[in-house]
Amino acid sequence: MGERPHVSILLPCYNAALTIDQAVDSLLGQTFADFEILAIDDGSTDATASKLRSWAARDKRIVTRTIDRAGIVTALNTAVSTAQGELLVRMDADDISAPTRLEEQVKLLDGLPALAGCGTQMRYFPRDIVRDGARRYEAWINGLTAPAQIERDLFVECPIPHPTLALRRTALAEVGGYREAQWPEDYDLVLRLCTSGHRLGKVPRVLFYWRESVDRLSRTDPRYSDGAFRKCKVHYLAGRISGRPVAICGAGPVGKAFARELTSQGHTVTAFVDLDPRKIGQRIHGAPVVSPARISILADAYFLAAVASEKAREEIRRYLTECGLEETRDFCAVA
Repeated sequence: MGERPHVSILLPCYNAALTIDQAVDSLLGQTFADFEILAIDDGSTDATASKLRSWAARDKRIVTRTIDRAGIVTALNTAVSTAQGELLVRMDADDISAPTRLEEQVKLLDGLPALAGCGTQMRYFPRDIVRDGARRYEAWINGLTAPAQIERDLFVECPIPHPTLALRRTALAEVGGYREAQWPEDYDLVLRLCTSGHRLGKVPRVLFYWRESVDRLSRTDPRYSDGAFRKCKVHYLAGRISGRPVAICGAGPVGKAFARELTSQGHTVTAFVDLDPRKIGQRIHGAPVVSPARISILADAYFLAAVASEKAREEIRRYLTECGLEETRDFCAVA
């Protein structure tokens, strides 16, 4: 190890006394040892702070600080402000990193300097409480490993599990660090990175174990609601839409919800495209519903494949591509 560690691990903690030992132990057991852990106690009311101090007394790579309760963005930026590493790695206080996690992420980024950062595949635990929806999300997110796949599905859901992210500190600085928003700070960061031209990848191995629980922030915070995610997606879609009218493929609940949000953010929804003969010819939010055969009349539009079903998304992608449209440039999938 040199005087400055290669990796700085950002570890925000709040009332994590029951899980912090397992999380820190998994970090100290890494096969790559050139790191520091910046453990920020965000005003916990349990024994989190004392546990962190105990760990710091045992290993000089652990730096702890307690701040007044301010939320995860402040805790993360507090850690970033003192980080010394070239790579900033995320970790949550209730999760577990596999022993080779850091080694494999550092190796990937060292080998691909064009990447701004990378995640890893993940697995929810304990498995007996992981519901079908979470298992589908796990399978979907683990299927996105190449940068092109991540960019393609950028507006379906967040394609990088944030607690797995390893990011070059220069890239984080270029997009302004973590920031408060009306939507999740992790998705906001990934979207800012990707829409600014940075590329992200993923180690194609399960190197992270993501704890499932009913009181996870994503289950309880209004910033993680469907409406908040939709507002976030439309905000960053503006760069791809680039002032064009929008044609929405799918006149169901997802398509209608996106139409409302697009309109509220100043975009023009010119038409819906749908297969259902009962819908064709109707108007939804003032826009006509047309059949796929009439896509040619919408040549100046940007298309959104706005459906909940992954199978339906793939069918729409295939059809639009056969019509001569290019994904990301002329259309993208949203959910």
